[in-house]
Amino acid sequence: MKKIFILTGEPSGDKLASKVIANLKSSNLDIEYLSVGGEYLKALEIKSLYDLNEVTYLGFTKVLLNIFKIKKKINETVNKIIEFNPDILFSVDSPDFTLRVAERVKKLKSNIKTIHYVAPQVWVWREHRVKKLKHFLDHILLLFPFEKQYFDKENISCTFVGHPLLEDNEKNKIDIKNVISEDKKIISIFSGSRTSEINVLTPILFKFIKMMKEKYNDIHFIFHTTNEHRETLKNLISKEDIKNCDVISDEKIKSYILKKSMFAVAKSGTISLEICNANVPSIIIYKINFINFLIVKMLVKVKFANIINIAADKEIIPELLQGKCNAKNVFNKVDEFLTNPDLSTNQINQFKEIIKDFKTDKSSDLASSVLINSL
Repeated sequence: MKKIFILTGEPSGDKLASKVIANLKSSNLDIEYLSVGGEYLKALEIKSLYDLNEVTYLGFTKVLLNIFKIKKKINETVNKIIEFNPDILFSVDSPDFTLRVAERVKKLKSNIKTIHYVAPQVWVWREHRVKKLKHFLDHILLLFPFEKQYFDKENISCTFVGHPLLEDNEKNKIDIKNVISEDKKIISIFSGSRTSEINVLTPILFKFIKMMKEKYNDIHFIFHTTNEHRETLKNLISKEDIKNCDVISDEKIKSYILKKSMFAVAKSGTISLEICNANVPSIIIYKINFINFLIVKMLVKVKFANIINIAADKEIIPELLQGKCNAKNVFNKVDEFLTNPDLSTNQINQFKEIIKDFKTDKSSDLASSVLINSL
């Protein structure tokens, strides 16, 4: 029996990995799986060595404060992978964790094929890192077509597969009457998948919602989150006594709610691509502590945080980052869009042009076929 070890480091990677592995499992091949994963891989009945929270750290200072814990977890993970002895180590995103593990595994057992999904963002920073990757990665699966030039230059085997979150999968109509009435005006809120992000962004978002309610009394606000954070967010909303506000964690319902939304306010990250794919206008927000911000500022080579804006080399989706990330600014920007529909139409038209280059016919099919051909 062939074996695949799936290595993720945070919920977004867990979600991406699950799409590829679900496709792989549907081919009915005789494969044994083990992982470091979260709720998405768990839903596919794939065992995880430990809870994903044990390796999910946000920001440089958090990493520094937990450096010994992280090193211990890397060692533990490497040992378990060697013990499992997979044919393929399939690492996904979270390069500061997953690639460190992959490098150690390759050094200890070179016959294990290492395939990494979601290339490190060398076009943002650390371009020199590409040279190092060729020594321990057998193949890289790329989300964006412009990434290929960096890896081709170093003769690193790679395949552009496109982004699985942009796959146009037809879904059956879902009855959401128990969640929210069909005629409601909805603004979708994405406060992040990490506890640290939620702690920073929810106070800002709650103030924003309260400001919105002073002007708009017919809008329903829905927080999209994971099962892990669902109760936490519900309790926070209850403490704030915010009405017309709900929390959802079911993936199918989340997708349907997003498509029914008139607008979205989202934490900077891959969720922005899903929002664009649903043809929903949006803004992104983000805030980290000042020390982390200074470090990032020194290292990054791009002007924008959002992949749509980076690809376009202009701000299509407004970015409210750091000092600009406050309730008043979020309210003003959302209010500007709601009172001027042409802004929404213009944004949608622009990002549709960008994301069409990120799509392939079947991203998950392409990614899973690389794994199958490597077994």
